[in-house]
Amino acid sequence: MDIQRKRFCGALGAGTVLLLLQACGGGGDDTPAPAGGPLTATIANNHPTPHALTVPAADLDSAVDMTYSIQGAADHRHDVTFTPAQLKQIKAGTTVTVTSTTTFGHSHDVSLG
Repeated sequence: MDIQRKRFCGALGAGTVLLLLQACGGGGDDTPAPAGGPLTATIANNHPTPHALTVPAADLDSAVDMTYSIQGAADHRHDVTFTPAQLKQIKAGTTVTVTSTTTFGHSHDVSLG
């Protein structure tokens, strides 16, 4: 393999890694960001004007329950609460699902991890 081919292959490999890293980050409702970044939850039975939840990575170290609004762009609010044990599981890479509060006769399952 000549030197130019090595440079090309090396640059190609670096570009592939960059593309893979860019594909990992928080683009959709169910795609968590890379380690250290915020996590985006998946919300079941979401509305056309959707609820949303993003949890800062620093919250995963909380020693107290963490409650979040998932209102997002919806016209009503639901809350979800994660316990310290659940946050620890999420930090370890396990997906945890909790059920939101009930508003207008319905709730949502919210998965984070």
